[in-house]
Amino acid sequence: MSVRERLATRLPVLGERIDRAPVVAMVRLHGVITPTPTPVARGTISLHLVETALTRAFGHDRLAAVALAINSPGGSATQSALVAERIRGLAAKKKVPVLAFCEDVAASGGYWLACAADEIYAHATSLVGSIGVLSAGFGLNGLLERIGVERRVHTAGERKMRLDPFSPEKDEDIAWLKKLQAELHDQFVAWVRQRRSGKLRGEDDELFSGEVWTGAAALERGLVDGLGTAREVIGRRFADADVVVAEPRRPLLARLGLAGGANARWGVAPAADTLLAAVQALEQRATWSRFGL
Repeated sequence: MSVRERLATRLPVLGERIDRAPVVAMVRLHGVITPTPTPVARGTISLHLVETALTRAFGHDRLAAVALAINSPGGSATQSALVAERIRGLAAKKKVPVLAFCEDVAASGGYWLACAADEIYAHATSLVGSIGVLSAGFGLNGLLERIGVERRVHTAGERKMRLDPFSPEKDEDIAWLKKLQAELHDQFVAWVRQRRSGKLRGEDDELFSGEVWTGAAALERGLVDGLGTAREVIGRRFADADVVVAEPRRPLLARLGLAGGANARWGVAPAADTLLAAVQALEQRATWSRFGL
């Protein structure tokens, strides 16, 4: 048999072997969790932005596992829950394990996302936890008067205008916010208890206080299952697998490299839009800064 004939008989076998290689699909969940992405910020996470990547990741024919690379200081409780629930729904449908890897930070909503995984890993230096609820904003009362602008607001319903940033804070508004935060905190705690059942170690007052720990300290408290990077753990657990990355979509303006609103490309962005974008960017930057990042 000639060399060409021998190669011809071997190639189909080689092709079949490649086709049968298992796949570990990795989804990058990086950024502040918010329904309103800001092009000037580092990046954001919402169900809308990650839906395509999640669907693609869980859609591989030879899927062995899905890995979540998480780097998020948190954000919207609703978007955190929506993304986590979508991950669990796809995992149940495909019947594959989900592994989360905490990078610089997986805190607050970032840890909510991590708990969507069956196993959580962190680097010893990662920042993990912050199981709590925070509301932040800016008090701008007096600003409009100083710049000569009169604000006019008319409502039907005495509770329609709570926590207006252009008005002084009211005690009843703060009490309402505290009650809302307590309800959200209870839901967060219930989610962590459900997903980390039998693994948590420590007192509730400590675990659910909003404290953040290094990956090493989080392991001691059962918030993560082990220390290691995605490369190390996947290489050990799925040595013969092909790793493919599914990147979430970015907002159109971010893909175009534009930092302003729809009119910014023409240099005529309305002042209100510019101010709003700047405030949103500051809020997202502050979210990262709470963890020294």
